[in-house]
Amino acid sequence: MNLNEKFDYMATGQPYDDLDTTLVDLRETATQTTQQLNNAATTQERATLFSKFVGSAGADPIVAPNFRCEFGRNISIGDHFYANYDCVMLDGAPISIGNHVLFGPKVVLYTSNHLFDPIERRTGGCIAKPISVGDDVWLAANVTVLPGVTIGRNTIIGAGSVVTHDIPSGVIAAGNPCQILRKITVEDRTGFNGRDYSAN
Repeated sequence: MNLNEKFDYMATGQPYDDLDTTLVDLRETATQTTQQLNNAATTQERATLFSKFVGSAGADPIVAPNFRCEFGRNISIGDHFYANYDCVMLDGAPISIGNHVLFGPKVVLYTSNHLFDPIERRTGGCIAKPISVGDDVWLAANVTVLPGVTIGRNTIIGAGSVVTHDIPSGVIAAGNPCQILRKITVEDRTGFNGRDYSAN
């Protein structure tokens, strides 16, 4: 099985060997690359390294130190992404992030999970399920997103939430487990910066 086939298989949600030597080596490479990224002197240098490292990245990503990921190749980012300090993405399966997405400090996205049986877990058994985050989503500080979750566009996830299931578009949700609190409406507009919404 070549590398692309291996990652395609991992994305199916079937058990795989997390101790596979190829995966171990790729994690080590990712650690070294993210260390270089985190040590970069400027935002622009970090943006350049990040864009080269992940599977794909749109315009103007801003990634604050210390960013960590498992592989990098399974991360797809839209335009104008912002990740505050200490973001972690374990990308055993694909992580897809839309445009104008904002991550607060210590946001973590985990596509991978160990198997429940202790013998299987001890011998490297894992599964991975994709995570998708829509356009204009804000994940506040210390949000944890678990495997297989989709978060719809224009949604806000409150600080400290653990997102265990899909969250639809256009809502504020929070808690552990994360639950919908209410819809985002026109009443949430403040007129900030003299913005004219009449054309929207």
